[in-house]
Parts: sequence; structure tokens; C-alpha cells
Amino acid sequence: MKLGIIIGDVRTSVPPAEHLDQLLRQVEAAQRNGFTHITIGQHFMYGDLRWLQPVPVLARLAAEVDPHITLATNIVVVPLYHPVLLAEELATLDIITAGRLVVGAGIGYRTQEFDYLGVPYGERISRFEESLELIRRLWNERKVDHHGRHWRFEGAEPHLRPVQQPHPQIWIGAQSAPGVRRAARLGDRWTISPREPLPALSRLWETYRRERETLGLPVRPPIMRRDLILGRDRTDALERFGAMAQGRYLAYANRELAALDADTVASNFSEAVKDTVLAGSPDQVIDQLRAIHDAVPLDAILVRPQWPDMSAADVVNYLDDLGRDIAPRLTEFAAAPL
Repeated sequence: MKLGIIIGDVRTSVPPAEHLDQLLRQVEAAQRNGFTHITIGQHFMYGDLRWLQPVPVLARLAAEVDPHITLATNIVVVPLYHPVLLAEELATLDIITAGRLVVGAGIGYRTQEFDYLGVPYGERISRFEESLELIRRLWNERKVDHHGRHWRFEGAEPHLRPVQQPHPQIWIGAQSAPGVRRAARLGDRWTISPREPLPALSRLWETYRRERETLGLPVRPPIMRRDLILGRDRTDALERFGAMAQGRYLAYANRELAALDADTVASNFSEAVKDTVLAGSPDQVIDQLRAIHDAVPLDAILVRPQWPDMSAADVVNYLDDLGRDIAPRLTEFAAAPL
């Protein structure tokens, strides 16, 4: 099993130059500690939190990391883009990263972002599906005629193709049975939400696998996004995680993320996250990972090392702890037969 990070947001009170410096220190520490995936998500107009945009960030990081490091948008909000713009941005990024790009693609969930950019929220799924179909064609065909619900082209001649052929891997996140079937149909791997408890994971994995087999497509192990915190024991680890992340989880709940209940997050944080956070001593965390991996044959786990109000030193210490106590033991998790 591989290990990766997802780069998060910081408060807008942090000067932009300091923000970049912290980000680069985080990436250096991750690479030094055996992490092989560097990923970043996306938001727009995010108020008092700053989320750097993924395409320019990953282009900058391409010059910082070793050739074996995977760089991923996880995720880019596909329905908010015109597909020609997104196809060319991502093809350019794949060229800059020398073919190390993975495209994590999502439909988005914040209605405000759609309102700001003038995209009807109710069209996000149809735009997502049509965009992915069109982007693949723009990456591979000499001329493109397209007559869809949202876009029309006659004799369009693409001039940018990614290094990876036929295209970079596309990861699609989903946390419901219809979404998982869509991910199986349109993507190359399923990415698992950080807030799916184990019983739901098992059911959704079976849904994904059956759909891929029905479509005659290869079944690849999924990627799991999961929060992970070490401590003396599980109680201590959850208390530490509350100090790091409770405010951010409450912000998530208040920013339309339906999987979180704001009242529970505010009043009993440990209870709110107990089924979805990997927490405890190193041995306890490995046991929790093993239980998940036995049910769902993971390819990689992505953790978030930085939360608002953490210092750069805090983030580096967190990554050093995982590099010492968790990363070397992931070799225990052999790829499960599919």
C-alpha cells in the first residue's frame, strides 16, 4: 500500500509567500518520509480560508519532487470548467510533470461555487459526464465533432495531448451507490471519501467491482482518503485530532458537506469521527488499516497533514511520525487478489 498527502487550506491571515513556503516544506517532508503521492483539492471563493489552485501548484511541484512521485488533482471540480479549457490545462500539466499526473475529478458539492461561476448546480452531473467524454476525445482525436447537451463542436482540432497515452489516469470520488457506479463507468479508479465507515466501504466496493466487471473493464484497487492521527492510545489520539481539526470539521459541516452534522461535531467531536478516523498508537492504527484493507484492497491511502492553525514545524513533525511509525509497515499489506 502506498502513502500520500492531500495539501489543504490555510487561513487567509497567513501571508501568501509564507503559505507557499509552508507548502514546500510539507512536500519535502512527505517525500523524505516515503510518501509517494502528492495531491491537492480545489475550492473557489472560500472566505477566510485560502485554497491554492491545483494546476499551478502541481506545475510548481513538478520541479521539486523526485521522478517516482505521483502528482494528482484530488479533486478538480469538473462541471465548473469549459471542457476545452480543462483538457488543455491538464494536458499541459501532464507535459510539465513528465507524465506523472493523475486527474482526480469530482462533481463538486458547494452550491455557492456554482452560483459564483454561473453554472447551474442542478446540471453538475450531466456536465461532469459530458465533460469527461469530451476531454478524452480532445486528448486523443485529430478532429472532434461533438453535439452534446451542453457543448457543440464542428471540426475542432486539438493541439495539446498529454504525455501519457491514451491519457492520464482518472480518479473519481463517490460515496453513494449511484455515484460509485458512475465512477466505475467513467474513471480508472474509485477514490473513497474520508467519512465512509467500514460497513459502507465494503458495500460500495462490491458495487464498484460488479459494475466494472459488467462493463468488461479492469478492476483496480481504489484510493482511500482518510484522516490519521497517532497518540499514546486511541483516546489520546482522538483528543489530539480534536485540537488539530475540530474547527475545520465544523467549517466543513457549515459549508454544505452533508456527511457531517455540525451539532455533533461541535459538542462531541470524538464521537463524530470515531468510525472514520484512523487513530491510536502505531499498532492500533495498523490494525485499523488492516481491517479496511481486508475488506477493500487499497492501492494507496491519502492523509491530510496540515490543518489551519498548525505551524510548519507541527506539520513536519506529523509527517516525520508517520514516516517513522507507519510508512515502513505498509509493506505488510500485500495487494489483494481481485
